[in-house]
Order: sequence, then structure tokens, then C-alpha cells
Amino acid sequence: MSHFLDRLKFVKRTQSTFSNGHGAVVNEDRKWEDGYRNRWQHDKIVRSTHGVNCTGSCSWKVYVKNGLIVWETQQTDYPRTRADLPNHEPRGCPRGASYSWYVYSAQRVKYPMIRGRLMEMWREARKSLDPVAAWASISQDPVKAKRYKSVRGLGGFVRADWNTANEMIAAANAFTIGKFGPDRVIGFSPIPAMSMVSYAAGSRYLSLIGGVCLSFYDWYCDLPPASPQVWGEQTDVPESADWYNSTYLMVWGSNIPQTRTPDAHFYTEVRYKGTKTVAVSSDFGEMVKFGDIWLAPKQGTDAALAMAMGHVVLKEFHAANASNKSAYFRDYIKQYTDMPMLVLLRDNDGMLVPDHFLRASHLADNLDEANNAQWKTLVIDAESGEIVAPNGTVGFRWNEAAHNDGQKVGRWNLEMKDGGSGRAIDPRVSLIDAGAHDEVVAVGFPYFGSEHNALLERHVPARRVTLADGTHAFVATVFDLQMANYGVDQGLGGPNVATSYDDDVPYTPAWQEKHTTVPRNLVIQVAREFATNAHQTQGKSMVIVGAALNHWYHNDMIYRGIINLLMMCGCVGKSGGGWAHYVGQEKLRPQFGWAPLAFALDWSKPPRQMNGTSFFYNHTSQWRHEKVALGEVLAPTANKRNYSNLAMLDLNAKSERMGWLPSAPQLGANPLDLTDDAARAGMKPVDYVVDRLKSGALQFSCDDPDNPVNFPRNMFVWRSNILGSSGKGHEYFLKYLLGTQNALFSDENDAIMPGQVHVREAAEGKLDLLTVLDFRMSTTCLYGDIVLPTATWYEKDDLNTSDMHPFIHPLSEAVQPLWESKSDWEIYKGIAEKFAEIGGAHLGTRTDLVCTPLMHDTPGELGQPFEPKDWRAGECELIPGKTAPSMTVVERNYKDVYRKFTSVGPLLDTQGNGGKGINWNSAHEVGELANITHTVTEPGISHGRPRLDSAIDAAEMILTFAPETNGHVAVKAWEALSKITGREHAHLAAGREHDKIRFRDVQAQPRKIISAPTWSGLESEEVSYNAGYTNVHELIPWRTLTGRQQFYQDHRWMLDFGEGSCVYRPAIDTKTVTAMLGAKPNGEHELVLNWITPHQKWGIHSTYTDNLRMLTLSRGGPHVWVSEAEAKEAGLVDNDWVEVFNVNGTLTARVVVSQRVPRGMCLMYHAQEKIVNVPGAETSGMRGGIHNSVTRTVLKPTHMIGGYAQQAYGFNYYGTVGSNRDEYVIVRKMKKVVWLEGPLNESEGAAA
Repeated sequence: MSHFLDRLKFVKRTQSTFSNGHGAVVNEDRKWEDGYRNRWQHDKIVRSTHGVNCTGSCSWKVYVKNGLIVWETQQTDYPRTRADLPNHEPRGCPRGASYSWYVYSAQRVKYPMIRGRLMEMWREARKSLDPVAAWASISQDPVKAKRYKSVRGLGGFVRADWNTANEMIAAANAFTIGKFGPDRVIGFSPIPAMSMVSYAAGSRYLSLIGGVCLSFYDWYCDLPPASPQVWGEQTDVPESADWYNSTYLMVWGSNIPQTRTPDAHFYTEVRYKGTKTVAVSSDFGEMVKFGDIWLAPKQGTDAALAMAMGHVVLKEFHAANASNKSAYFRDYIKQYTDMPMLVLLRDNDGMLVPDHFLRASHLADNLDEANNAQWKTLVIDAESGEIVAPNGTVGFRWNEAAHNDGQKVGRWNLEMKDGGSGRAIDPRVSLIDAGAHDEVVAVGFPYFGSEHNALLERHVPARRVTLADGTHAFVATVFDLQMANYGVDQGLGGPNVATSYDDDVPYTPAWQEKHTTVPRNLVIQVAREFATNAHQTQGKSMVIVGAALNHWYHNDMIYRGIINLLMMCGCVGKSGGGWAHYVGQEKLRPQFGWAPLAFALDWSKPPRQMNGTSFFYNHTSQWRHEKVALGEVLAPTANKRNYSNLAMLDLNAKSERMGWLPSAPQLGANPLDLTDDAARAGMKPVDYVVDRLKSGALQFSCDDPDNPVNFPRNMFVWRSNILGSSGKGHEYFLKYLLGTQNALFSDENDAIMPGQVHVREAAEGKLDLLTVLDFRMSTTCLYGDIVLPTATWYEKDDLNTSDMHPFIHPLSEAVQPLWESKSDWEIYKGIAEKFAEIGGAHLGTRTDLVCTPLMHDTPGELGQPFEPKDWRAGECELIPGKTAPSMTVVERNYKDVYRKFTSVGPLLDTQGNGGKGINWNSAHEVGELANITHTVTEPGISHGRPRLDSAIDAAEMILTFAPETNGHVAVKAWEALSKITGREHAHLAAGREHDKIRFRDVQAQPRKIISAPTWSGLESEEVSYNAGYTNVHELIPWRTLTGRQQFYQDHRWMLDFGEGSCVYRPAIDTKTVTAMLGAKPNGEHELVLNWITPHQKWGIHSTYTDNLRMLTLSRGGPHVWVSEAEAKEAGLVDNDWVEVFNVNGTLTARVVVSQRVPRGMCLMYHAQEKIVNVPGAETSGMRGGIHNSVTRTVLKPTHMIGGYAQQAYGFNYYGTVGSNRDEYVIVRKMKKVVWLEGPLNESEGAAA
């Protein structure tokens, strides 16, 4: 019977009654219940995750019904933790739970798209020209090039097919390589840990053709430069479960409940255990509600707060006259830090100042050190009084086998022994004791606050030593210098030291109160409690830090202040203690199984890599608008003559010439042509290039950035929304790199121009082709020339890891890629195939010359040991790999690019695999992988090699070669390290030697990785992962100059810029507001506020910000936050439209008026794109921008240092960072809101 007829018999449905008529038995149709049953029916569940750089790395159930993805829920089958530790689950957040909306949304990129004007010209050119000539006819014609470049970002895409898109890309790449060089083909993609194979797809293609991979961790300003400076480690942090082991927890500038949602339960649970928590935040962030104490320093003054806490700890727990002197602290700093190391004191205009570490080479006969005497720092043995070279310094790491018949091999360890004789020593930490010092001397320390002298004189106990040349010099220990630097009186008296916490002396609690506004009594209380807890628990005090601190220009001073506090208290390397920096999903756990795949190291070495910040600063011409002078950041102790008439770009160029930082493009000529020219001249390519550089006939491209031969020409962006998220100086990108409409107000006539770098007329539209891969139409897609549709995270196979937990787990193909989308692996595989066809015929086999900086964790990090000399200035010889970049000749057979892309190369058989200074044989793993993925049967260079046909094959390569996922490899890696340290470490992986994690294993359940020497913590059932654990417990040195954690940095530039020791440095003045105040009035009051851009609640970076579910829960578009008091001043009420602008650009948003925001701050959660609900700006007449429209990158010279132990370049390890928190903006109410919805016409675009 039909439902309709059944409903007509409604009045007759009762069959009988019961309970005196209170109950009834009815006869009715219950099929309506099927709607509820069917709603939750599904055909299968597939495990996947979100590759979104949130650090959560959460495993999700993806439900598929009738071939459609219908919803997702959290997985709950992570391997259990030990009994006394909460499990990692539940893991997830509302943003991740909304991802399935994207799969079928209108935002989805469904087909290849090409800019209409470009496609029109391409079709016309292809009627008569081959692909390479067709591309040349468009890109090299200024009128044609401007016609499509000028409308970037203004719509106008047309649908294309994959063959046309791949042909255009391949032709552009081939033409660019032949005309300008392979280093003019650039790729940008961030955070490989979130989808390792997808990253590797693009980077493998680029590396095979000789292109450049840009770093990202530094550009995002997620890289904390303090970590390489102090530890020689990019970033290594505790997993979130180790928070639960802490007994005193400070959360400093990291909004855990909002930005670390899956891990916040550990923060909650540890409080139930009795752990005291302190929240440090300028605004009332969500983590503040969890704190027992809230410290609210004025934004940007955190270093002052940290220094004051350090003052308390040194005074009460370390000083000779300390009230709570800790034997544990003293033993810790003696063995695991540089506190006992000796530092030379040099004369500076009549006052002694700290200089270089005393080295073996400073003393007679190099202190009998035949190898690397310039790189072996010294201590005084308290027992004998002798100066000795202790084990573990960087000089013992490299090349000891070539000297003394290898007798000193195996002395790179932290055993307290004399590296020369091997006898036990007791390093003297301080010279304060009677008889330990020859004299108490006055030493000057730089100070950058305005209310005290720029050079603070303080007393330090010193010893007189005789140097190798017969002269005498004073030396002091790092410990005594730190006591003086912090203003702690050890009983030596003198000026600028405090007798009380109430003294107005840097760095007392009273002094910091003036800078931070935090009450001094709270600073004293927290510092005392933090240290007391660490003393009683032997290091279980922890500080969680994040972007709120690291995005400032002087971020390393903030972080070093906090790290110093942790080192003083013996917390680093102790479970439940240490430094926990969480900004970006940086931890690619199987890193050295992934690297050969990602950079094609199985086929050729070295790859081309470039630090992203210097690249974008240069090629978006942000340097043309530089307003921060070197003199503003130099220390009073610097020799100003060395920096006169120089700008930031000059120092960056110097750094690239000297091999400290990489350069891209590299040289002012096509590197393929240089090798041909060398052959014609009868010279070796390296000798030829050196000769040309010395004569001036050839330059590095950084010395002439606006010369068209030095432009980046083709750029790939995948797994990234750089123009909608991380692109600091957004309007500069639009104007100079892309050549399209922009809202840049800055006048370069007001800027500080370089004195050595050649300055030409500004070039606009440098990029000939921007290719973007994405699953949604993001801001970057809108500015692209070709947009390729990628599979979503539920439509492809990949791998994912995080620093927050110890597991590796997959992205999986729940359904096949929809419409015409493809996985990143398949996309680049297709491009490689088309390039081999087109580029192989056009280019053939060529010889390339690759320049590489002096790399960290290689012998190259032992560059110039003392004074940096520039060969171009005639200060030294040009020696590749010493005073200039290394230069390597690489053969490139372009017709074999596809074959190499899809197979494993022979270098893993012949050269092995490794990283971070160790290497092991990997021939067995090559055979093992061949059994898994099978071998290539087609004839050619790849015949018989293991196949890499699919993304799963690529994942299996990673898992097979990584020590973290292959127990046999882990044991080999530990054995390789043991040869250098002289200590047995293989026991750390012996229990899992036979474990082999395969892709299908992680699809079944997340798998815990295996302990490997590529990381400094352990994966153990007894201890949670904690950074530095193996350094402390296995006596493996930190990868620094001293082999220890370093309070002191002695590179000349560190000293010249006043950062040998940690100091407080106020925010810089970017000078971007004054010129705009009142310049474009609309009659409304203008507020001047500090621009703060934290991570948000309704999106992960820009992802989810256009997701209907998140838009519904949030304000539905861009919004900024201001304080109630300042809103009242400007006549603003909640939800008003405001414009936010300065000379860098402008944006429009709604205003949120809130008590949680302090005066002086305008807060905008970052990466709110301009593609949803964004009206036009009154100042520009164009659509409002993004949060980075009002920022501009300013480089910091100390981040350009290279070839100096831990301060040496590594991809995403060290380099300039893209800070943006020092910026100020003007905020005012909008008079009129205009939506700019009219169509674009041809004349408007041409005039753009």
C-alpha cells in the first residue's frame, strides 16, 4: 500500500488499547525511520588526514556511500601510550571535520584552467610554431607579455585539457632553461611533512631539470633562528604527550586550545595532576583561561620579561653568593652548555668587550691539535689549572681520521675528557674563586634600550693568557660573562649591577616592569617557582612557545632569553622539561628516506635550493623600499666602517657571494652556457667560473637583481596559497613579481638604496609563467597563469607526520580524483613526460654548474673561523667551498627526465644514504624496494631499477630508506654515528631492528616510528619524545661550535650586531605609517596601532576560510579586533567596516570590538583571503587586500651568517626569516562600502 493511502487511514490505525486507555497498539507505516537509518549508512570507511600544516596530523575516518564522500569522523585507534600517560586521542577539530564540504563545492578546481588572454595567444602561435618557439614568441614580446600579466588576479580563465596545459608548461620550462638557465625555473611548496609524496612530486621534477626549490619554514617565520644558534638544530621539540610529564608549565605566546586543538587535552589533563601553569600573553587568549598565573607583557617586549626571569635564577641559584645554589644546575651547565668555555676579551676604544671563543689555534703549537685547531674551543681544568680542548667541539667532528693515525677519532662526544690526552677533566665554570682569576676587569655589554648607556660597563673575573704570537690577552668564562650581562652582582661591585630586584638596572624585575608592564613581584615569583621546580625534579619545567613570539624581527632574542632560562635550570633534554616550539608542521620524521626521492638525490647531486625569504625580498623588490638602516641595528662595539653606505640587500648579496646563503638565480649567465664556454676556453668549468668572477666579467645574480637575465622566469606553486597566506609584502608581489594591479603606496625615493648592489630602473612582471596546483580556487590560483586541479586529501595516497605525536599515518584515496583532478604525483609525472618529449628534443644533454653554500652538518661548515673576508673586496682568495660557494658540475640528459622521475637511481647503490653528518650503505634497501614496487622493464637509463609509477610506490621508497620506518636502517644509522662519537648507540634501535613499516600498515593503523640518530629524542615506551634527550643521556654533542648548548655566539656579525649574548631589543621602526597619516582622508578618526596576525579559530592558514561551515560559525568574512577604548576614540562599533592601511598597502574588514585586546594593538587572524565578502578600499579604489597587504619583509643580518659551525646554511634550517609583527597600521572607519562588482573590459586590463 502506498504511503499516501496509509496516511488517509490515519484515524483507523489504532488496533487496541491497554493501561486503561493510556496506551495504544497501532498499525502504522514506519518506513519514515529509514531516513535516519540511511543517513548514517555507508559502504566503506577509509583512513585519511588533512595536509594543511596545522601540526595536528589527525587520523580521520572518511565515509563513502554510493561512491560519494559523505562525511568524516575522528579515528580512535592510535597505539596506546603507557599506563601512566593519557592516550593521544581524541584528535581532531571543527575545521578538519568540515573538510568534506570542499570535495563537491563550487570552490573546487575541476579542470585545468589557463588565463584566457594567454590561451588565445598560445593557440595562435601554435598554428605556425613548435611549442618552444611559440612560448618564446609570447613571453619575449613585451606587448604580449603585458597583455596577460596585467590581468593576473582579475579572472578571465578558460577551461583547457591536460595535454595543452602540460605542453605549455613544458615549453616554457624548456625555453627558459635554454635561454636563461635551469635556475630560473622556481618551485615553492611548504611543509612536506603534511603530504610528503605530494611535495616530493614537484621537487623531484624541479631537481631533475636543475630547477630551484625554495625554502618555506624561514619565509613563514616558523623557523626559530635561536634553535640553530643554540643547538645546531632546525627545530626539535617534545611531543605533546610530554607536556603531561611536566611539573611546571609555562605557555608563552602559544594559544594551545585554539591552534593546537587536538593536543590541548594534555594541557588540560596535566593541571589535574597538580602541575602549575603560567600563561604569558599580551591579549586574553584562550590559553589564558587555563593559567594559574597570567603575565601580560606589552607585545614585543617578551625578551625583557625573559631576561628578568634569568636575572632572578642566576642571582638565587647560580651566583657565588646565591641563596639557593643548586648542585644539579651547576653540574648540568658544566657538561651540557658552553658556560665553562673561555672567551677572549678585546679592546674596544679603551674598554674590553667579549670577542671570539679562545681556540686551540690561539695558543702555542695549536695546543698539540693537528686537526681543526681553529675550531676547537677551550676550557680550564679545575684540577690541574691547565687550558685544555675538551671532547665534543666541532673540530673533533670532521676529518680526525686523517691526522695522528686516527687516534682522536671517536672524541666527538660529551664525556668530560681532554680531547688531546683523553684524561678526565673537571671544567671550571667560573673564575670568581680566589686564585682562579688574575684580575677583575671592566667589560662592556651592548644595550639597546634608550634609558641607559648604549654600552654598560660591568666587572668580570678574568685570566691572562699568552697567545701563540707571544702577546697577552684576558679571557673569561661564558658563565662569568653571562652573570655580568644579566646585571647580577657576584660580589665584584661596580656600575650597572643590581643589589636589589628593585634597582633600575638592566635586567632586573624592576627594570622589565617599565618595558613590559608586568608587575615585578609576579616575575620574581614565577622565575623562582620555575627554577625551584626544576631543581627538585631535575629539569621537569617546560616552556611552550609559538608564533606570537617568533614573528618579531628580533625573535631570536626573545627565544634565546627563554632558552637561556631553560638551560640555567637544566631542563633541556629532560622528560617533562625543555623548549616546546610549535609553529608549523615541520617534523618530517622519515626525513632521510624522503630526501632522495624529493630532491632526486638517487640520480644527481647536489640539488638547487634557495632560502625563500631572501629570494622574495629580492625578486619582489621589497629592498627598493627599505627604510631600516643598518646603523639602527648595529651595536656600539661594531666597526662602523665595515658597514658604511651599505643596505640590508648589500649584506645579503655579500652573504651569497661568500657562500653563506644560496643564490637563485645563481650567476648572471646561463650555467649551461658557462660549462660550454669553459670547454671552448680549454678550462675546467669551476676554474673558468672562478676566473670570470675574479675578473668581474661574471657576477652573482644577487649583485644585479633587476637585470632581466637575473629574473626568475617560471614558477610552480603547489600545496601552498602564498598570495593568500604567507606572502609578506603582498602588494610588492603583485607589482614587481607579477606585474598586475596593486595597492602599493610606498615611494622608493624615500628608501635606503644599496651601495654595492647594482640598482636599475624597477622591473615589473618578472615572472613569465606562474603555474598553480590546488584543489580550490584560492587567491594564488586567481593570480596564476595556469591552474591545475589537484586531488583533495581524500582522493590521493600520501604520508603525514608531525612533531606533536610519534606516529606516521596516511592520506588515502577514498574515492578516485573527481572531475579531471589528479594527485600531485600524477600531475608532475605528466609534466615530466611532456618535458622529456619537448625539452629533450630542444635541449638534449647539457652540463650544468651548480653553486651550493657552505652547508651545515658537512665539513663545509668549517668555513672562515674568525674574521669574515669577502673575496670581491680583495680581502682573500676566491676558494670555492671555503670563501665562496661550492661549485659542482652536473650532467643533465633532458630526454631522460621522465624515466628518472619514475624510477630509483643508482646513487643509492654506490654512495649510500644519510644526513646530518652521517652516512650508511643502502644497497640492500634498493633491492628490498625492487621486490616491493618491481623493476622497470622498458629499455633505457632506468632499466632494471625499482619502479616509482604511483604515489604508493613513492611512499614505499620513503618508508624503505628511512631509519625511522625501517629497523635495519635505524641500526645502521646508529652504528654510523657511533664511529664518530666513540660510543655505542645501536642499542637504541636494537629492539625494533626487524620492524619494517609499509604503506598498507599505516593504512590499517598509525604506526609509531623508530628511534633514529637524525633526531635528538627517543621513541620509547618508557619515555615520551623530548628534544635533546640523546644529547644528555647518550652524550651525543649538539651540532654547534662548542658541541654544547650555547649561551654565547661569537661570529663577528653576531658581535657587531650586539647579539653575542642575549639582550633585550625593542621592536624596530618600519617607518610605514607617518607618510600615510592624513594623506588620504575620509573624515574619520585614524588610529595608529601595532599589527598582530595570530593563527585563527575558523581556518588553518587560508584553508577553511572560504568553507561555508566555517564562514557560518564565524563572522563570514575578514575581520579585525581592536580594544573597546580605541574603538570609542575612532567612533567604531562592533561589525563596522574599517580600512587598515599603511604605505605597504591596504585591506578592508569588519571590526570586532573586544575587551580581550589591549590598547595599541590591532589583531587580525591571518590568512583571511580576499575572495569572500571583501569590498573595495577607499584609499586605493581597488578590492581590499589580505593581512599581508600591509606588511613588508625586513631582513636581519645575523640570519645571513653561514659557513660557521651551527650558523651554516641548511634547507629550512638557517637563513633570513619573514618577520612581520613589528609593523604598524592606520585603522579607520569606512565612509562608503563599494563592492566593485562590475565586469572587466579589455582597456582596463591593458592599462593595469
